[in-house]
Amino acid sequence: MALAYGDLSGALRTAADYLVANPLDAVSRPLRTVSSQSGVSPATFSRLARALDYPGFDELRDDMRAKLDRKVNNFADRAGQLQKDHADGKSDFVQAHFAACENNLKQTMDGLDRDAIREVADRLAASRKVLLLGALGSTGVVEYLSYMVNFCADNWILANRMGASLGGALSGLDKRDALLIVTKPPFAVSVIKAARLARELGVFVVVITDTHTCPALEYASTGFTVSTESPQFYSSYVSTIFLIEAIVGMVVGRSGVAAQDRIAEVELHNRQLAEVWSE
Repeated sequence: MALAYGDLSGALRTAADYLVANPLDAVSRPLRTVSSQSGVSPATFSRLARALDYPGFDELRDDMRAKLDRKVNNFADRAGQLQKDHADGKSDFVQAHFAACENNLKQTMDGLDRDAIREVADRLAASRKVLLLGALGSTGVVEYLSYMVNFCADNWILANRMGASLGGALSGLDKRDALLIVTKPPFAVSVIKAARLARELGVFVVVITDTHTCPALEYASTGFTVSTESPQFYSSYVSTIFLIEAIVGMVVGRSGVAAQDRIAEVELHNRQLAEVWSE
């Protein structure tokens, strides 16, 4: 639903917002009750289902129920289900995980706004400073992004290194700068507040998440939603890594000789410091 949200009409968005905000009611109550509680007509919910490529609302609700069964369980419960499935011999986890990752990449690619990603790459390449921010499960992904981009630019900064002050990282930023955020449920409070503060400072804010209900999107100059479904006990980051690698590649392509020279210099220094194996 998140990938198609931007193409929906106002009435269909209202219906979609209700389903996302009230999933338990949506999957457990009759359509007439859902309509009464939401103020949205049954016909609108049916049109929403068709707009999302379902034959009807019942099929949309069945899919929501299946996804809800996976998401409402906490990490420990989902891990327990994995163990039970393994003990019962019910599933080939490797194949199921591969299929989920493949589907996530396809859905993300199908829903990717090519013009938006080009505009983001242009803006990031031209920014005075680019601050990178992630927390909880997104921390490692943002650190990987920082590692990649450090080869080609010295003005991309990881905001939440151990012991670093987030307030200090945001200080001095203005419309010449950018903040790139990766955040998934459960959302870290500090990340949402940082997005709001950065927007107030005039910073260009990019948010990568997996749901259009992410609070940080309210403050985003540009937002991307990626698909993260997984049989794992946590959300998959495969499509997220695909997107950040695509952004970095596009930024390098826009950075000219300076980026190429810096990459060569970093590689030389790595060899001189014996950080990499060289025979």
